Amino acid sequence: MRLLLVEDNERLAELVSKGLVAAGLVVDRADSIAQAEDALAVARFDAIVLDLGLPDGDGMQLLRRLREQGNSTPLMILTARDGIGARVEGLNAGADDYLIKPFATEELVARVRVMLRRLGTGVGTELGFGDITFDPVARETKVGGQPLALSRRETDLLEHLLRRGGKVVPKRFLEESLYGFDDDVSSNSIEATVSRLRKRLQTAGGEVVVHTVRGLGYMLMLGAK
Repeated sequence: MRLLLVEDNERLAELVSKGLVAAGLVVDRADSIAQAEDALAVARFDAIVLDLGLPDGDGMQLLRRLREQGNSTPLMILTARDGIGARVEGLNAGADDYLIKPFATEELVARVRVMLRRLGTGVGTELGFGDITFDPVARETKVGGQPLALSRRETDLLEHLLRRGGKVVPKRFLEESLYGFDDDVSSNSIEATVSRLRKRLQTAGGEVVVHTVRGLGYMLMLGAK
C-alpha cells in the first residue's frame, strides 16, 4: 500500500511516516498543497492523510478538488480543528475519517488500516496462497505453519503477490507500490527483491514459487516441494 502524507510539520510528519512504514505502507510526503498535487499527478496512492493548515492554503480545498475530479482515494483529515462544525464540513466534503491533533501514532495507523479495510482493500485480513499465510497487521509470514523471516521490502512484495494470488502483478505496478519518491531505485531493484524472496521460499521448503512472466511481471504458482 502506498500512502501520501500531506503535513508541513516536519517532526510530526517524520513520526507519522515511521509508524506507517512499520505497518507496511510506502509513504511519500508533501508539505504543501502544490507538492501534494504534483505527487498525485504522477503516482497512484491507496490512501491520503491530509493536514488542513498548510502553508499555501487550506487542505479542505485540495479535498474538494479531488472529489470534484472523481478521485475517490481514501482520505483521512489530520488537523487541530476540533469543532463539530469542522468535522462535519470535512466529512461532507468527502473525507473518510477525521483525526484530531494531538494523537497517538498507533491510533492513526490503526484508523488508516480500518479506513482501507472498510473501503475494500482487504487490509487486516489474513492472506494465503498454497502453504503460505501472511498476517498484514503483524507483518508475519508463515510457510507450512512455520515463521519465515523476511526483510521489509520482501514482505511488501510478497503481500502484493498474495493479494493477487495466481494472477500476474505487473512489474511497473510493483515499482510504483514498493518505492517512494525518495527511495534509491535502480533498474533491477524489483528483480533483486524477487530473487531474494524466491530463494527464501525455496529454502523454507514450501510449495509456492514466484514465477516470472517475461515482459509482464510476476505471479505466485504452486510448484512441487
